[in-house]
Amino acid sequence: MDLILDILSNKTLIAASLSWLAAQLIKTSIDLVLYKSFNPERLVGSGGMPSSHSSTVCALCTMALMEYGAASFQFSVTFILAMVVMYDAAGVRRETGKQAKVLNAMLRDNPFEWKDEVLDQKLKELVGHTPLQVTAGAILGIIIAILLRTTVYSV
Repeated sequence: MDLILDILSNKTLIAASLSWLAAQLIKTSIDLVLYKSFNPERLVGSGGMPSSHSSTVCALCTMALMEYGAASFQFSVTFILAMVVMYDAAGVRRETGKQAKVLNAMLRDNPFEWKDEVLDQKLKELVGHTPLQVTAGAILGIIIAILLRTTVYSV
């Protein structure tokens, strides 16, 4: 029981989790409006607007800053983590998505008969983020952490 209470009182964990959830719900809503159909994969999937990865790590980092201070080990670790995650989302993972799009087109239009079942499956194209999606996720995470700290945890 103490473990559950400890987890529920962990401000940084709560901020990061709520920020991830908010980003996923926003992403799903945007997808619903744009495509006029509900895609349940958007609730947990990567890619899209806003970046839930950026939102999560920025909420974590912001709460660590407010709780422990800029000179703390907690802030330094979460700050570096946030930078790596956001760089990866807009860099490596975005390039992976572009490559998947090209490969899917090549496989779809390929004149050869592919016998390998791996090649029969479409590669996931929506894995990375544009800089705007990363920035939107970062802003969302920072706002959620600040709102939590100034409202729920201010008592």
